[in-house]
Amino acid sequence: MTQREEVFDSPTGWVADHIRDYVETDGKKGHLWRGVPTLLLTTRGRRTGKLRRSALIYGRSIDAFVLVASKGGARHHPLWYLNLEANPDVEIQVGPDVIKGRARDATDAERPEMWKTMTGLWPDYDDYQTRTSRRIPVVVIEPD
Repeated sequence: MTQREEVFDSPTGWVADHIRDYVETDGKKGHLWRGVPTLLLTTRGRRTGKLRRSALIYGRSIDAFVLVASKGGARHHPLWYLNLEANPDVEIQVGPDVIKGRARDATDAERPEMWKTMTGLWPDYDDYQTRTSRRIPVVVIEPD
């Protein structure tokens, strides 16, 4: 990821608005969304090679950031998750801080506690899991 590359924000209107507010205010507006912390995740598109940015709820685990690839319980993984599977090098913005990192799935040993942390922040994740037969991934982003 280079400074001069164009970043393409989520095409979903309210998400794009959230991202714009977040970026323009260094996270002062948008870091908290509906009472939960959010970050901006930038991945490289697995097919296009373009940088893609999404706003996501996050939790913390020691020095890492934790995300849930729920897509509201949809049958398929969210595109951002497919992108980081293909290229785990990511950039996140947490408030004013921009951090390079590497994404991975939580291990089987880590997952239960991380899932509990994330459902503590956003209880709907449990409901989303009941809507789909796929195992919703828990993603760990470790700063470089």
